[in-house]
Amino acid sequence: MTTARDRLEAGHKLSFGLAPVLLLMVGITTLIPRQPAWAFMWLLAIAFWAVCKLWMLGEQPVSVIFNARSGRILGWFLWPGMNFTPFRIGGKRFPRPSAGAWMFAAVKTLIGALLVWGVTDRWIHTHPMLAGWCGGIGVILMLHFGSFHLLALAWQSAGVPVRPLMLNPLGATSIGEFWGKRWNTGFHDLAHRLVFAPLKCRLGVAGATLATFAVSGVIHDLVISWPAGGGYGLPTGYFLCQGAGVLFERSNLATRLGLRRGARGWLFTMLITAAPAFWLFHPTFMREVLIPFLRVLTNH
Repeated sequence: MTTARDRLEAGHKLSFGLAPVLLLMVGITTLIPRQPAWAFMWLLAIAFWAVCKLWMLGEQPVSVIFNARSGRILGWFLWPGMNFTPFRIGGKRFPRPSAGAWMFAAVKTLIGALLVWGVTDRWIHTHPMLAGWCGGIGVILMLHFGSFHLLALAWQSAGVPVRPLMLNPLGATSIGEFWGKRWNTGFHDLAHRLVFAPLKCRLGVAGATLATFAVSGVIHDLVISWPAGGGYGLPTGYFLCQGAGVLFERSNLATRLGLRRGARGWLFTMLITAAPAFWLFHPTFMREVLIPFLRVLTNH
């Protein structure tokens, strides 16, 4: 009989597989009422995040899990990112965060709150679609840019070298840099490990890149379009556009045009990522999910 020690020495992985994902999704769709739509969206998002956490833990060698303290594993589950490496014992340590870093994260959180309870609160009845976009940006600022940054600083202060999930996306000078190194790095870690890396040998870099963006689009369709009851395919189209943009900027033509560096690269990146954003957060989602959610937040 194989003992735990044998498994540890062999470097085996837990490999939970897809079963938890399928079981949880079936449970959500059959046991949990789908109204209100905004609550169903958050349930789907949180469930998907939790299952991916379990999945990524299963990708770790058993030796790593056995050697990690239980508090570190629990702490990793309380961190929104997917990379387990910073929570291992030992390794690189960050210097204690400066007062300026804390201030910057707090200001981003405050600006997000002001957009939701200051601006959106006033426009929700007179200009609902504009309020929806303003409030959506505010929520992203509060969570991804603000609160998650504060949480990263707290972990760094405790000796865990995590990085913020958002690393100045507006500073990206290429689409690949935007999605690969700056925007929601937690999801990038997940997509690279579970989709891109396994497909790279079979489909090549270009094929694996498009497949990764396609999977990301389908996931966003599930979380965005499904609760909204419409707009299906638009989020997937948005991410396929991003994948095509990444492949184009690697071409000789894009290189000659300077679309991967400097001001031209920055303008091209902002154009491709921001201009079709209404495909991602399409009107049906805004009307049926986001605006009702903002009405709840602002007591309207």
